[in-house]
Amino acid sequence: MARKTENNGPSVSAQEALEFHAMGRPGKLEIVATKPMATQRDLSLAYSPGVAVPVLAIAEDPSRAFDYTTRGNMVAVISNGTAILGLGNLGALASKPVMEGKAVLFKRFADVDSIDLEVDTEDADEFINCVRYLGPSFGGINLEDIKAPECFIIEQRLRELMDIPVFHDDQHGTAIISAAGLINALEITGRDMKTTKMVCNGAGAAGIACIELMKAMGFSPENIILCDTKGVVFQGRTEGMNQWKSAHAVKTEARSLAEALDGADVFLGLSAKGALTAKMVQSMAKNPIIFAMANPDPEITPEEVAKIRTDAIMATGRSDYPNQVNNVLGFPYIFRGALDVRATTINDDMKIAAARALAELARQDVPDDVAAAYQGNRPKFGPSYIIPVPFDPRLIAAIPMAVAKAAMDSGVARKPILDLDRYAQELSARRDPIASTLQRIYDRVRRQPKRIVFAEGEEEQVMRAAVSYVNQRLGTAILLGRDDVIKENARHAGIELNKQGIEIINARLSRRNSVYTDYLYERMQRKGFLFRDCQRLINNDRNHFAACMVALGDADGIVTGVTRNYSTALDDIRRVIDAKPGHRVIGASIVLARGRTVIVADTAVHDMPNAEQIADIAEEAAGFARRMGYEPRLAMLAYSTFGHPQGERSERVQEAVRILDKRRVDFEYDGEMAADVALNSRAMAQYPFIRLTGPANVLIMPAFHSASISTKMLQELGGSTVIGPLLVGLNKPVQIVSLNAKDSDIVNMAAIAAYTAGA
Repeated sequence: MARKTENNGPSVSAQEALEFHAMGRPGKLEIVATKPMATQRDLSLAYSPGVAVPVLAIAEDPSRAFDYTTRGNMVAVISNGTAILGLGNLGALASKPVMEGKAVLFKRFADVDSIDLEVDTEDADEFINCVRYLGPSFGGINLEDIKAPECFIIEQRLRELMDIPVFHDDQHGTAIISAAGLINALEITGRDMKTTKMVCNGAGAAGIACIELMKAMGFSPENIILCDTKGVVFQGRTEGMNQWKSAHAVKTEARSLAEALDGADVFLGLSAKGALTAKMVQSMAKNPIIFAMANPDPEITPEEVAKIRTDAIMATGRSDYPNQVNNVLGFPYIFRGALDVRATTINDDMKIAAARALAELARQDVPDDVAAAYQGNRPKFGPSYIIPVPFDPRLIAAIPMAVAKAAMDSGVARKPILDLDRYAQELSARRDPIASTLQRIYDRVRRQPKRIVFAEGEEEQVMRAAVSYVNQRLGTAILLGRDDVIKENARHAGIELNKQGIEIINARLSRRNSVYTDYLYERMQRKGFLFRDCQRLINNDRNHFAACMVALGDADGIVTGVTRNYSTALDDIRRVIDAKPGHRVIGASIVLARGRTVIVADTAVHDMPNAEQIADIAEEAAGFARRMGYEPRLAMLAYSTFGHPQGERSERVQEAVRILDKRRVDFEYDGEMAADVALNSRAMAQYPFIRLTGPANVLIMPAFHSASISTKMLQELGGSTVIGPLLVGLNKPVQIVSLNAKDSDIVNMAAIAAYTAGA
């Protein structure tokens, strides 16, 4: 059976997984209208009588469906559940969470809309007959989790019957990504495809697809040996054979995997843990290329290979090893390119183009946001970096472009793209930077785990967040609270706290109380606090205790705020922790709306800042934007735009701009301006003197109330994701969540605190 590779990652508990899928609206998908539906006129245009006009247009010219409906950006993810991940045949209904997940990946990585369809039959003819009539609804069909050999029959027949791309990702996704890595591995080891000897272990959907694609790329058929559980697929073998295996049978004396691998250059594993032994690896040629892609455990681990020989290049399906063969590098972008040219199929030319584009991307210098995931150690093309990482922002432009061009060159594109440069720009605009940023943060923290204090440890969502933090290998979670209360609350909620990486500290019983009290008293004795006041705060107030832990190096960061309002928690923290020298403490919120990211400041600290403070906020926000991977274009907002209408509050913003002029800062900024001018290029064009080279990505609000109101309103109205406010400028890592925050929000904030602890 083919093993998929896009779902590897940190371990999660069964309870966490169930709660994730059940919380809020069950499942992972919803349908959102893309047109306004606020007035009677809107409804008349969307439905009767207005809808009749595109109906008649499509009836006259079916290709107009791509212009007037979702068809051109809609993929169906279809399964019958006969080969779900590595779990086997569990049925169509059980496959639905996986298919929903696949739809989420389509949207997240390539902005492709998709819907999951589970077909409740194991009969290939019935399945084909069901799917073949769905063509008018979709621009493409992604088949998933269908067992071999039925998957070959189903895909082949549907490709013949339908005029849209039909793509079985279990086969071709793994083939394309492994082909990309193999191209680079051959380059590094100085091999030629025509003379390279390859052994593929696993004759399921992925194995067959891999060797078919390798042959299409230029590998000599006689140099590729296919093996299955019964040994070598050789000419004349009858046991366990079918037409797809027979097509790849070769003349050879080898009968076992061990015999086939003697002197082989390449091993492709799509089989099971332990299938490749140390003796087999030792028998391979100089500089062997080993792609051990069985999941969740590879045929052999990189550590095991390293003990045997030092000249091997390795890839696996695992995210915790270099060179991950991850299907998410392929299918979203391949469909993106195919949909954009309205391709009738996904052919070998398009697959090879995707593989070569991936290989080329790995050879290029990586951008800063990829380097950030490697703790600033920029990966370079070589044995440990032959495949791009899934969150490389260049994938969205490079792969669809190559696929679209191949579709045009091979004659299967119904709508050729005339301006490829402009197309590349449009692709880049589809990227979801917030998710990339969060993933980079998580990846870096996993490499440098941190001790984070969860100050409100008795709360259920805080305990769940702490467990998730540990399960995701981000470090140690310290729960502050009364031991008996925490354990009883955890028992009642079904949360398992008895695991390595979770600590419980009762502030009142801690041996560090006296040290923390002395430290707090030294800071507060000239601010109206008696020693007993400080002692009471350390014993009874978890924010003060947690802040002292971090200030004195007993922990790396804090997350708090679930049970107290933001300003109260911030006041507690600032009694213990100061601003960084030369910095101003601000709140910065990251807003993601329809694929566009904007940083808003100050959303937490300064109520009505003066001109000097606004200028400071601007500098702090620009620095934060850069640390998050964005080059700041900063707009100083007001209710007026460049002097109209005039007012006292706008004058403060104007003065802040003049202050920045004197400071000669190294980022783009201008103001004062209204929000529409800052964010809308057409509105901006009315002011040809404006200094910004494009719409702003950092908005400096004139006051805390306007910043807080606007971000919270965006979040509640829907269509936007708001992360924050994030505390920026403190000397130690502290993040404050909103009252009653969800566990996922708390984990994100904890990860951000851990990330800044390593900065």
